[in-house]
Amino acid sequence: MTHRIAILGASGYTGAELVRLIATHPSMKIVALSADRKAGMAMAEVFPFLRHLDLPKLQKIEEIDFSEVDLCFCALPHATTQVVVSALPRKLKIVDLSADFRLRDPVEYEKWYGQPHTAVDLQAEAVYGLTEFYRDDIRKGRLVAGTGCNAATGQYALRPLISAGVIDLDNILIDLKAGVSGAGRSLKENLLHAELSGGTHSYSAGGKHRHLGEFDQEFSKLAGRPVHIQFTPHLLPMNRGILATTYVRGDAREVHKVLAKAYADEPFLQVLPFGALPSTRDIAGSNYCHIGVIGDRIAGRAVVIACLDNLTKGSSGQALQNANLMLGIKETAGLMLAPMFP
Repeated sequence: MTHRIAILGASGYTGAELVRLIATHPSMKIVALSADRKAGMAMAEVFPFLRHLDLPKLQKIEEIDFSEVDLCFCALPHATTQVVVSALPRKLKIVDLSADFRLRDPVEYEKWYGQPHTAVDLQAEAVYGLTEFYRDDIRKGRLVAGTGCNAATGQYALRPLISAGVIDLDNILIDLKAGVSGAGRSLKENLLHAELSGGTHSYSAGGKHRHLGEFDQEFSKLAGRPVHIQFTPHLLPMNRGILATTYVRGDAREVHKVLAKAYADEPFLQVLPFGALPSTRDIAGSNYCHIGVIGDRIAGRAVVIACLDNLTKGSSGQALQNANLMLGIKETAGLMLAPMFP
């Protein structure tokens, strides 16, 4: 069976990544692509690297016949998605890549995103889309909310450790490095080559980054009590990739053992041998997440390093993994691409 797919917001980085992945999917066909300002254009004009594919022209959302669509990916800007999803047919399966439905509590959404949620009923319906930990809910879900790419990386490093009770919950620090594509495709002065290349800087430091809302929500739920981590992201002049270095108090060997056991059967989460360190160059363009554990020179402390591609495993690859579950397709379909090297 071939499932008919629409991608809303196809002119952005995550939209293009979805097209790249679905192009080789054995059970999906793209029947509609939307882009507001680029409506009427061919996808090859917007992204020449996709010119070899036979794709529908970009159109406005209101021009799409959703009766001909089985599942819709929403790769739209934050806040826009709430309005768009509210107007879509109730029978349509939806995977959202924005932040609009990640937080379950409307009060928390307003706190982190600075405006009230306009679709609270849908927010309550949405399933959090960290695939490996919400599979059963995702299979049954109609609306799945993709995680933040930074939030996904940190959670892969920490969730099994919190569940197993092997680390100090009041002493967790994540130092994260992210590629520039995580900031989206819109023009921004601070992302110009002359202002970004040759250096790096932290941003949203001091507990201001919006993905902290996800960390608070998920880690506190796991622990059964409030868990508030320290988190500082940094922007690197590279196109793709996230590397999160997480500092915890706990026995390093036990930390490695817990992670290795938790992810032993996961197709995309790979725990390296103890002492081996992951690199963003080894996961670029893939749906894999590599995790390494080392001990610190101070006894009783461990360092957990996780890396993934923000556009693939951190966003569009995760979205496709969730869509496969929602449609009853093999979870790994369309996602077994090897990383790009060099």
